[in-house]
Amino acid sequence: MAFQSPLISIPKKTTTDVDWTGPIRSIIAQSYGEDPKNYTEECAVLQRCRQDAVRGAGSDTTARDLIYKYFGQLELLELRFAEIKVTFPWNDAFTEKLTTQTSLAFEKASIIHLLSSVLSALASSSSRADPEGLKRAYYNSRAAAGMLTYINENFLHAPSTDLSREVVHFCCGVTMAQAAEIFTEKLVDEKKAPGLVARSANQTAGMYAALVEEMKDFQGKGIMDRNWMFIVQIKAKLFASLAQYYRSTADAAAGKHGAALVRMKMADTAALEAQRQATGFFYSFVAASTPTLPSDASTSLQEITKAHATLCKEAKDQASRNNDLIYHDILPSEASLPAIEKLPTAPAVTIQEIYANPDVSKLIGPDIFGRLIPLAVHESASVYSEEKAKLVRSEVERVDMSEGEIRAGLEHLGLPGLVSQWRRILDSDEGEEGEVELSSAVRRLAEEVQRGGAIEPMLRELDGEREKAERELRELTAMLDNESRDCERMRAKFNPQFTQSPSGPHTAHFRNNISSNLGSLQAAASSDSNVQSLWRDIRDQVGALSGGPSALSRVAEEVAAGKQMKAASNGPSLLDLQEDISAPSGGVDPREMEELGRAISDASDRLDRLSKIRRERDEVLKDLKEKLQSDDVSNLLLLNRRAQNVEPQLFATELEKFRPYQSRIASAVAACQSVLQELEMLVHQVEKGKGMKERSRSTRDRTRRLRDWERSLESVGEQYSEVRAGLGKGLGFYESLGGVIEELKREVKGFVSTREGERGRMVSEIEMRQRISGGGSPPPLPSSSSRGIESQLAGMSLGGSGGYGSASGSGSSAYPNSPSGPYVPPPPKPVSSYGSMNSSLPNPPPPPSQARPAYPAYTPPPPSSASYPAPPPRPSQHSYDSYGSSSAQPSYGYQSPAPNHPPPPPQPSYPSYTSAPAYPAPPSQPARQTSSSYYPTPPPAHQSYAPPPQQQQHSYPSHPPPGQPSYSAYPPPAPVPQGYPSGPPPPHAGYSGYASPPPQQQPNQYGQGGYGYR
Repeated sequence: MAFQSPLISIPKKTTTDVDWTGPIRSIIAQSYGEDPKNYTEECAVLQRCRQDAVRGAGSDTTARDLIYKYFGQLELLELRFAEIKVTFPWNDAFTEKLTTQTSLAFEKASIIHLLSSVLSALASSSSRADPEGLKRAYYNSRAAAGMLTYINENFLHAPSTDLSREVVHFCCGVTMAQAAEIFTEKLVDEKKAPGLVARSANQTAGMYAALVEEMKDFQGKGIMDRNWMFIVQIKAKLFASLAQYYRSTADAAAGKHGAALVRMKMADTAALEAQRQATGFFYSFVAASTPTLPSDASTSLQEITKAHATLCKEAKDQASRNNDLIYHDILPSEASLPAIEKLPTAPAVTIQEIYANPDVSKLIGPDIFGRLIPLAVHESASVYSEEKAKLVRSEVERVDMSEGEIRAGLEHLGLPGLVSQWRRILDSDEGEEGEVELSSAVRRLAEEVQRGGAIEPMLRELDGEREKAERELRELTAMLDNESRDCERMRAKFNPQFTQSPSGPHTAHFRNNISSNLGSLQAAASSDSNVQSLWRDIRDQVGALSGGPSALSRVAEEVAAGKQMKAASNGPSLLDLQEDISAPSGGVDPREMEELGRAISDASDRLDRLSKIRRERDEVLKDLKEKLQSDDVSNLLLLNRRAQNVEPQLFATELEKFRPYQSRIASAVAACQSVLQELEMLVHQVEKGKGMKERSRSTRDRTRRLRDWERSLESVGEQYSEVRAGLGKGLGFYESLGGVIEELKREVKGFVSTREGERGRMVSEIEMRQRISGGGSPPPLPSSSSRGIESQLAGMSLGGSGGYGSASGSGSSAYPNSPSGPYVPPPPKPVSSYGSMNSSLPNPPPPPSQARPAYPAYTPPPPSSASYPAPPPRPSQHSYDSYGSSSAQPSYGYQSPAPNHPPPPPQPSYPSYTSAPAYPAPPSQPARQTSSSYYPTPPPAHQSYAPPPQQQQHSYPSHPPPGQPSYSAYPPPAPVPQGYPSGPPPPHAGYSGYASPPPQQQPNQYGQGGYGYR
């Protein structure tokens, strides 16, 4: 057709922007308990999606796609925010009245109405001259009708005129009538059968006639455009004429010329009426006032009706002439003519069909708020996950059971090792046995032992380290004992002037550390003994393993043959006799060898097939697990959230997707069982022969002996690992202990050296004071250790440098103002470690207290669970300036008392070591009080020593101190439990040797020179 019949498009609803962000954030915070800030981007995307869909929506496919997307997101949004309240303003499509509601349903209905308007506009603007344009127009008309039908079925209470049931129903009828019109045009263009075209045209005419009756109800209400009435009336007459025209053509072809002539007259009459109405519409139509119609609607209708009226007039005249001249058929009345049947039209395209289209789903895209899952959906998804887990567990159990049966069956049959034995029998000469195959575990064990090296040197090194540590600890004990004996010897010799404190309290922590380390050595020795005992038990077997896999293979051949087992026994064994008796006496005959060759080929093929089936079964199970893991029905559950009791049916439908995997697994399991049965029959058939039966029994015996021997080697390997681990721990323990002993040795040597230096200075001062005083009975002869010091002091020259004169009195006197008579010295005052000869001398300043930390009490760490403890930590380096016990305050030595200081009360005596003799206390020597918390008892006087007489000018009392008891022996260390301790206890933290306080230079009191006493 030259002109295209105009189609009516539904007017569009209009709206303004709304705010989605605020209400959505509020619901997320209140209902979901999540932070709304996490969904800021999603809110912005939804806001932009609505703006794109409704702001200036056009009539092209882009506008349609944007509305598709927005409505799809609205559907998903309603599933999560059904109770959301947003103000939606929409203007009526017909009256332009503003309607505002907060219901999400109103927004959805308005969007669907807008979508139907766009679809009808697309149908109206499509060119129907080409087949593709005609198809698009036909589909869009039906889709618009489907959208309007969805509004009528789901939104009952219309808040506006354009959404009322009457208006929506009328618009739906218009779009469906136009779809029927397009279909009729297609039939006409394709020149289909006249009867078919007549039926379709009659259906279209009937639909337009019904619309004319419906529009009468809207007259005077100002809802519908009056031009719509003209269009509907014209098309009703036009398609009624088309129906009669094509039915007349069909009757004429059927030989009903009279009826054909009457129908042609009816068609001409309807065509003339349509032409008349179209002419009137042409003069009254204004395109600008009716945007829902094409601008050329009046012209097109006028030309179409005019052409059709001309066609009908010519056809009527021709039919009349033919009947008058040729047929002379009787003309029936119009009422007697049968009614033309109506061709059923295609139904409207529902909204479900539209959104089921993959292209539309792709347009919608992913759910904007996909991360926000309601709790009910989570619960339903958990139920579905449990159903999937049940399915997986059942399939895994089936596969595991099948695998267990296969492994048990192959192990029972001895496959695939039995096939290797058959090959060796077939390839060997006269049935000789082949080489023995060692297991991989035994080979690895042999390589490990070969790489590990010898154990004996490590054991010797372990013993040497233990003996060295014990020897050094004993030497340290001897050093402390010697120092204590020297101290007590000097105390006995120079009592009471010798004021060095006893060594016992100062060496207690040293002795405790030595005792603890000795106890640790005893426990370590026990662990060393256990390691050596374990090594003696496995030495021979480890020797066989140390040769490596090659040497072990030769031993394995002897074991498999039973030679080594017989040699190891003292006499013949019944088992050996049985083995000798059961040894094969003959070979396998040629017939059996031929059957054996075929059996080897068949068994190999079946084993390969079984391996492939098992591999395929495992792959199918793996694929099933992956599919189940990635399967997510949250979206389906969300879409069906409002449906009741849909979960069981939905779950069953979804799980049906995995039915093919289950079927493949079941087939693989059945195939494995079938192959295993075939292998069992094959093995039984081979072993029926006499020669093969004897050879199989011999092979089983060899295998049994070899496996027993390998199990014993594996046990030896475990014990070997224990021995190496024990040796490593032991050597590490002794290495750490050696470091601790070296540190302790340094401290003990420093302590002994400091004590000896202090004692030497003190003895020198005492002897010098005695020589200066020149009175009193001479002290007893010094021991050999002190004579060297005295001879050195006696040989000192004090002249010229301000020193004292010689002991013989030659030279100038050191006391020029003294009388000529013999000088009687005053009684010696108690002298401290820094004491001077005269009380007028100032006391030396006390040493700084912060440099003298006390010895902390040592608590040995608890023993570790391993046989060898962790190495002990090395002590930190500090300076030890006192010898107090770990619980006492720091001691700073003795301080010289102030002049005329009252004597302190006597203090109890301290026991000494067994090496010092007991001496009686002097009769008139008072006890001294020191500045520290330790008050030593005055040392006992020597037997041949008498103190000088007391002078009247001194204020010292003459009451004797309490007697001093004898020194008790040093108690032995407590026994230490067996096993390696957690490490030797570290020595006292930071001991760096005993340091005497700095000397104080004294003023010269005697003559020109003078010696500062220290």
